[in-house]
Amino acid sequence: MEVTRLFDILDYRKQVWEGRDVFTYKKDGVWVGHGVDEYMTRSNQISYALLHLGLQRNECVALISSGRPEWNYIDMGTQRAGGVLLPIYPTISEDDYQYILGNSDVRFLILESESLLRKINNVLPKLPQIEHIFTINPCEQYPSIESLYQMGAEFPAAEQVAAICESIRPSDMATMIYTSGTTGQPKGVMLTHEGILSNVMGIKESPAKHWDTSLSWMPLCHIYERMMNYLYQYLGFNTYYAESVGKVADDAKEARPYIMAAVPRFIEKIYDKIYRKGEKLTGIKKRVFDWALELGFNYDVDESKLSAWFKLQRKVADLLVYKDIKKSLGGRLDMLVSGGAAIQPRLARFFSCVGLNLFEGYGLTECSPLVAVTNSDKKGRRIGSVGFPLAGLEVRINPDNNEVQCRGVNVMKGYYKSPELTAEAIDADGWFHTGDTGYFDNDGYLFLTGRTKNMFKTSMGKFVNPEVIEEKFKTSAFVLDMMVVGEGQKFAAAVVAPDFDMLKDWCKRHGVKASTREEMVADKVVVARYQKVMDKYNAMLGNTEQVKRFYLTVETWSVENKMLTPTLKIRRNVISEHYKSQIEDMFK
Repeated sequence: MEVTRLFDILDYRKQVWEGRDVFTYKKDGVWVGHGVDEYMTRSNQISYALLHLGLQRNECVALISSGRPEWNYIDMGTQRAGGVLLPIYPTISEDDYQYILGNSDVRFLILESESLLRKINNVLPKLPQIEHIFTINPCEQYPSIESLYQMGAEFPAAEQVAAICESIRPSDMATMIYTSGTTGQPKGVMLTHEGILSNVMGIKESPAKHWDTSLSWMPLCHIYERMMNYLYQYLGFNTYYAESVGKVADDAKEARPYIMAAVPRFIEKIYDKIYRKGEKLTGIKKRVFDWALELGFNYDVDESKLSAWFKLQRKVADLLVYKDIKKSLGGRLDMLVSGGAAIQPRLARFFSCVGLNLFEGYGLTECSPLVAVTNSDKKGRRIGSVGFPLAGLEVRINPDNNEVQCRGVNVMKGYYKSPELTAEAIDADGWFHTGDTGYFDNDGYLFLTGRTKNMFKTSMGKFVNPEVIEEKFKTSAFVLDMMVVGEGQKFAAAVVAPDFDMLKDWCKRHGVKASTREEMVADKVVVARYQKVMDKYNAMLGNTEQVKRFYLTVETWSVENKMLTPTLKIRRNVISEHYKSQIEDMFK
């Protein structure tokens, strides 16, 4: 059957892959499978219940939950009733909850748990338009999703749902997602069925035909993970939902997935754990480990460029080191799909050499999300590149400022209630202005170079692209996060968030008697070690790009302290304000 709307995937799954579980979720410590019949029954019951409660066509249903089977039941149930799912991150602030729930005019709100309910209890009195609240996990204050199932069973509306589904066009809005808001208020991005499906169909050939298991751990309100979730369903995979970010590795050992999507920060964390484990080795084991790491950093995904000698060494490294790394993630993981930000080239080389082939994509929420992506063809990847434009999508580079611009069905319908902002983002000819800079090489691979809005000019009149500098320094195990500053100043400086897990181990090994974070960042030996990091990477940069001074933070930047967006990008305005006096001191 033809899949032209997202909810068509449900019928397609029933027709083509009926015998397989669609989702697996751990309940009371035991993995429980959920089949397509349950998926269809629960989705239909939610459709019937929402219609019984008065859901109107194109009305939003807000959902705040981590990834789990019920997330999908609510998604499909809302769509098939003619509604629009509004997924919201479980980790945002009260102010953001109040703004998003108010701006979107929602009357229906579904939350995962009582802990999430506590997060928004203070703002609910300010949102009188919310009429119906349900929870997925039972709680005393509001009815649970079971009551929606029961209501749907009591008031079936199969013919009405069928008529609604028949009337929905591929170009109709399927979901609204609020951007994470690195600057200003979040914006409601209106995405269509055909836009998200263009992504699914554009990458469906990359997974191998025999794969049947995936692992999902990122929030499904992230359009990148959500699109991958639709892909898994379309291809007949059984998707395991991880219990939490901290248990991904443990869950991977049990689920044994073939494919998993991630953001660069998560992949960096995996590498850091591997690195720290190797640092504890001694003697011949330590030398073999270091050799295997260095070998990985010199790998090329175009294996025609590898010598016979390199391939032989790789086989030895696999026997001695790499196979254990793969085993720690289940043993079958073959494809790590990285998106959301640039991945360090050396990590792309290393993980691909290990056999955890790293594929990179580039996109934005406004593009459903993909603009370009690497693929599993023989020449489908090039280190440092985000791949080729998605099939059917036009991509060009603005010659005036090197901005990447795109046009196609994947581009949003616009920002909700914001025609002026929509007009700024999408010009009269339909080109979406991404705000990212980049270029195509002679073979058609797209490379990104930074954000137009993040570039600054020094007092000497020289432009500096902070992201390029930050990515270089973040390849150091000592640097977890970094923000380069220097607008209107004579030189560039940086606020550096250390990797305190690694730094604590380093201090112990080098006899530094500093136990607290405050003591570590103030210790002369530690500061001198960070100066060596600065010297090393400054040598790779032009004079105007070099970081002349730096400040070591005590805090680790996170979503909770608002230093990071829910997609783990740094909030430059928040960080600049928080460290305002320290930044000023660096330029005195």
